[in-house]
Amino acid sequence: MPITFKKTVAVLEGVCAVEDAEGLLAWLQSHPRGKVNLKRFEHLHTAVLQVLMAASPTISAWPEDPDLVQWLRCVGIPGGT
Repeated sequence: MPITFKKTVAVLEGVCAVEDAEGLLAWLQSHPRGKVNLKRFEHLHTAVLQVLMAASPTISAWPEDPDLVQWLRCVGIPGGT
């Protein structure tokens, strides 16, 4: 499963497809202080990216690839730490 929803964090791993966007949005809406862990994701569908851009959750862990971190910040993922 590309997104694991825990008590206070949504962990994105591998390839997050369009089907994952609705679940992520619902979780973020029901957990307004919820965080998102991006450490192990490999690819985001643009729908998932749009959810992250619109919700602006705190990012608890950024990807290890610095180029990916830079790209995410350039497209508008502010996310805290």
